Amino acid sequence: MNKYFLLLAGSTLLYIPNGEAALAGGFSPSPLFPTVNNYQTIVTTNGDSADIYFPHVANSTISQQKYPIALFLPGSRVETLQYSQYASIVASYGFTVVVPRRIRTLPAFGFTGLLPEASQINDVLNFIVAENSNPNSPLTGTIDTNNLVLLGHSFGGSVGLTAIDNSCIYPVCEGQFQIPQELRAAAFFGTSINVGTGQFIPIENQGIPIALLHGNLDGLIPIELAQESYNLVQEPPKVLITINGVNHYGITNVNNPVGARLDSNNPTLSQDKSIEIVARWSALFLRGYALNDQDALEYINSSGDALDQNVTVTIQTQTVPETNPVLGLLSIVAFTIFPWAKSWKKQQ
Repeated sequence: MNKYFLLLAGSTLLYIPNGEAALAGGFSPSPLFPTVNNYQTIVTTNGDSADIYFPHVANSTISQQKYPIALFLPGSRVETLQYSQYASIVASYGFTVVVPRRIRTLPAFGFTGLLPEASQINDVLNFIVAENSNPNSPLTGTIDTNNLVLLGHSFGGSVGLTAIDNSCIYPVCEGQFQIPQELRAAAFFGTSINVGTGQFIPIENQGIPIALLHGNLDGLIPIELAQESYNLVQEPPKVLITINGVNHYGITNVNNPVGARLDSNNPTLSQDKSIEIVARWSALFLRGYALNDQDALEYINSSGDALDQNVTVTIQTQTVPETNPVLGLLSIVAFTIFPWAKSWKKQQ
């Protein structure tokens, strides 16, 4: 089991991996950077405040490596600082994670409060690209400006899913929206396509890889809705990662954060462990598909399911051709006689 001890030193978060086993060939799914810096700023393109997390590299060892932009879209009514532990772990895998804070008023719903919206995707991208050229920014020269990935929780995940579909559906989107060409992959926790939209729609993801992570004890968005959303993602690669013992808030610093909707289901997995699992699987999925990290791909697509007793993985890595009825019957017989063949089938 991987355990992280969090120490706060100024604006630097330190994560110390403990007991993380390496895979065959020497690969370890542990973070790449032992420390992560963070700061608060204003997104000048839209006026939102934002928390930004990025890998800390000692001056003497600074390399030419640049980090993708990872935009995290929070859940409804959840303060951005509730995601600090999760965002820091994702950043430790080599991402610049941006967690913006947006307050919206929706008269039709009688709602005023924290709620993300699709326009933030392009706004944050443009802002971080400018930060990369800003000599006064902590991010100067560190950003891979052609590589954007999305993260999200609950309502924020629905914003991300419909954005990938290039749909602008109120209230997850207002006005017009165009998906940026820099978007490479996405990973969302505790979400469903119909959160906020009130409808299930096919997600025409145009080959953009999507991971849905979900707690089997989620009392606000049942796992069945996550499964339905997974089925509606039209193109592989796609993956549904079910995390056992976790409820709707397995991604936040504390269970049932103040101000958010209450999940009456109590988690059986510790909050720290839950956050670590969600962050690890999200980050490795994004590294694999956005950065073509072959070790990360192998972990997501093959070995990770067997190594992590807390997760169950459903995955489709390529389009499945229509099956000949006779061959389909033979495959059913084969999977019945040879149970090991199921693990092969899951990867197709």
